[in-house]
Amino acid sequence: MRPDQGDSDSAGPRAAPSATAVREGACGYWDRRGLPTEPAQVAVAPGGPLLLLAVLAAAAGVGTGTGGGAGERGTGGVLLPHPCPPWYAEQARLLGRAVHTVPVPVECGGIPDPFALLEAVRRTRAAGEVPQALVLSVADDVTGTAPPPELLHEVCEAAVAEGLLIVSDETWRDTSHDPHDTVVVSPAEMLTEAGRADHVVVLAGLEAAFESTFGTGAGAAPRRPGPPPAIARVPATGRGRLLGERVHEVLAALRADLPGPAAEAAAEALREPAELLSRRAEAARLHGGLARALHQAVTGAGALCRPPHLGRHLYADLDPFRPRLARRGITDAAGLEAELVRRLGPYALGGHRFGDDPHELRVRLTTELPAAALPAADRAADRPVGTGGSGATARPEPGELPGAAETLAQVQSVLVDLTDGSPQ
Repeated sequence: MRPDQGDSDSAGPRAAPSATAVREGACGYWDRRGLPTEPAQVAVAPGGPLLLLAVLAAAAGVGTGTGGGAGERGTGGVLLPHPCPPWYAEQARLLGRAVHTVPVPVECGGIPDPFALLEAVRRTRAAGEVPQALVLSVADDVTGTAPPPELLHEVCEAAVAEGLLIVSDETWRDTSHDPHDTVVVSPAEMLTEAGRADHVVVLAGLEAAFESTFGTGAGAAPRRPGPPPAIARVPATGRGRLLGERVHEVLAALRADLPGPAAEAAAEALREPAELLSRRAEAARLHGGLARALHQAVTGAGALCRPPHLGRHLYADLDPFRPRLARRGITDAAGLEAELVRRLGPYALGGHRFGDDPHELRVRLTTELPAAALPAADRAADRPVGTGGSGATARPEPGELPGAAETLAQVQSVLVDLTDGSPQ
């Protein structure tokens, strides 16, 4: 394992402090989630996209020892579920890798349908390509869903059978609206128990932890020390060690130092002090309540939408209303996004931004839409939602709070107006 770049002469006079404390904090973070980890298994970078780029670059030539020789040519293709965060494909394409998207199952987002995955691998190999990696998310930031463990297991089994390296993005796994209702399982847990740890790298951005620590508003204090860093966990195996060394080589070549203030904040966030846990739980309650209310408003207007269980987004499908929307000049995701942004503000993103078919009428909506209408006291993550800081004990549902209720009614009104509640 390479020494920390911050201590390396090659990093020059601007070298960042050692990331040792962050690695140790990451070990504790994963230990508490049932994944025993040693510092040598941890890589740290200034953000999730850069760390994913390093992992994909490092994976070339390492392989997994099974399947169609994945990685032997050093230019293996990358498979992604669609929809998925746009930065997944961006990193693969920066490396010149072929990107193949696979539809998600009906039940959830974040993972490919297992049968569609196998078919995509078959087609890729038939075209003379070498599929190398599958990037998925067990806490999907696009749809606000987590895959059922049994379905995730099928995807993992399919990926292992085809010799794919699984990169599991677990950035939002700690944002479950109801931890007792939503079970988030890591592929690393499944595959380690099955003796196949070689096949999975865990990646986690610290966005949720930084939001809980520093807030999101302009007046949040203390001041955020830059973008949230990210951590990756490689397997504790021979191939894992080789992969980890190569990840560090890529990060060193990119001068991907973690600034001192960001490293200190990351180490503290990974320690998960009681105050951070309290803020995170309160934020999950706030956005969970708003997500449920937003889902009700969207489905109340007739749109299709999976119930959100984590994070701050949901993914609505208005394609059943295509004839009605076409008469309004809305024939694709970009047009739907433009119309909703015009009517509701910058809280809608078309499905074309997430790798979905641009002709499908799908859109991601955020709980920031109703949250933006809440008084500052009700948005604060360090006090119970709905108390307004007055010490009152009543805790109404977030969607019932003044400001949010009116905004949610507006959302439903806009959608009803666009669709007329009818596909014809």
